[in-house]
Amino acid sequence: MFQEIAAQIAFSPSFPYLATALGITSIGGLLGWGWWQRKNTYKSLELLPCPPKHWLLGNLPQVLAAVKQKKFFQLLFDWSKQLGPIYVLWINPPVLVLSQPKVIENTIVNGIKDGSLGRCKQLRQVFNDLAGAPVLIGENGTEWQWRRKAWNPQFNSSGLSKYFEIINLACEQVIARLLQDAPQTEVKVDFLFVELTMRVIFCLVVGIPVDGKSSSSEGPPLDILKAHEAMSIIGYRVLRLFAGEKIWMKYLPTKASRDYWRAMAYLEGLIGPRVELALKMRAQNPTNWGQVSPNFQESMLVKIAAKEPKYTRKTLIAEAIEILIAGTDTTAHTLSFAVAELALNARVFQKAQAVVDQSWQSNGGINTESLKKLTYISAIIKETLRLYSVASGSTSLEAEGETVIEGNLIPRGTIISWSILGAGRDPEVYGNPEEFWPERWLDQGKGSSPLPMITFGSGSHRCLGEHLAMVEATVMLAMLLRYFDWELVNGRSSVEQLEQNLLIYPSDGMPVRFKPRDLQCIEETY
Repeated sequence: MFQEIAAQIAFSPSFPYLATALGITSIGGLLGWGWWQRKNTYKSLELLPCPPKHWLLGNLPQVLAAVKQKKFFQLLFDWSKQLGPIYVLWINPPVLVLSQPKVIENTIVNGIKDGSLGRCKQLRQVFNDLAGAPVLIGENGTEWQWRRKAWNPQFNSSGLSKYFEIINLACEQVIARLLQDAPQTEVKVDFLFVELTMRVIFCLVVGIPVDGKSSSSEGPPLDILKAHEAMSIIGYRVLRLFAGEKIWMKYLPTKASRDYWRAMAYLEGLIGPRVELALKMRAQNPTNWGQVSPNFQESMLVKIAAKEPKYTRKTLIAEAIEILIAGTDTTAHTLSFAVAELALNARVFQKAQAVVDQSWQSNGGINTESLKKLTYISAIIKETLRLYSVASGSTSLEAEGETVIEGNLIPRGTIISWSILGAGRDPEVYGNPEEFWPERWLDQGKGSSPLPMITFGSGSHRCLGEHLAMVEATVMLAMLLRYFDWELVNGRSSVEQLEQNLLIYPSDGMPVRFKPRDLQCIEETY
């Protein structure tokens, strides 16, 4: 009987309409069930403020629109000003956004320490797919620990002291080019600094000569334009994955996929031969490799390969690409904003030049000892990072179980993120937060606790390259102050018209007009 009824329904003229209605009802039921389940799971978060949201899609439309307009970090900052230091974005899963420095710092440190928070699973998948193999930033627990242990000595202060000569040479090359070209033309310093940081990081990590002229038998030469384009393509793919693109879509016959594979082929062709050589040197006695250049023998790649046997060709290439990308644009954009703020703040500019001139007079230039005395220049870099927070969106955490943050019950699966722009402008921590005042970093400790510096992260996962970035930026800025005066071609709009993807950067490339100083007159003054 049931078969007969089913047959009658199937052959009825109204069957297609009935099937469609049933399909829509089923989909609606599944969506409704999913919505109810999420609402019940994250019920405690409804007590927190949130931006106005769509009844079904939550805050997803606003987030996607901000990513497309390259204004996502500005949106988080604006919401922080409107909603306070802790609020919720209703996407799937919900995101808890923090914007107070101490709260961010304590949440990261304590959460990772007690295991209540871990790196977001989705972001780990994204970063581990960055170059097709697991990398440091995409791992947790023991898989993270052995990688971090291998790289730590290469980036700590004692490890970098012997690389000072490389950093100094790269900065001197920038000065020489500006002395030759600057009087006749405007210079977009953002890409000038990108070239600087690329030459330094490629020399330190894979041993490519920093001067760009010396030949290297270990592999192809560095083509700045091609390498930066390739790294930018990979970085943009990460942004698309953050915004919802699926990892498997890189296999589709689209322009974005073709660009990605072309970028990966270039970087693997540049790095691969050097990785293979480093692994051969690991397997044999390094003293028998006299034909290998000193630069390569001293590179991080050779030392990491020798120290950590778990690295294979594939994972070492992926790790090198991760470090090279992380060590390029971040420091370059920070230098651009520092140059801009000095041009816009005559008092700070004059004081900084006086500090550099005095150091130069005492030491005949910049060396590892005089660098320690350039605390005011380092304070300028820190103040720049506070205001612009170039690397504002590189990571987030996920609640591994129910936890409590600032007295609020946070359900398992909630993503914990932060507005670094908002944290850097917290008036309770940084007095007159919109003012560019480097002295705030020198005055700390006089009866007050140190100011939080969370741009580099916090706890055991704090940025690996923090010391390198500070040394590189301090040396370059000090040299510019010694040899030039300058002004912004576009004025304040250069620091107001910004773009934001994974990083924050000047959309106009930061055009600057440099004027060489009369050093003979300055030396006579001292």
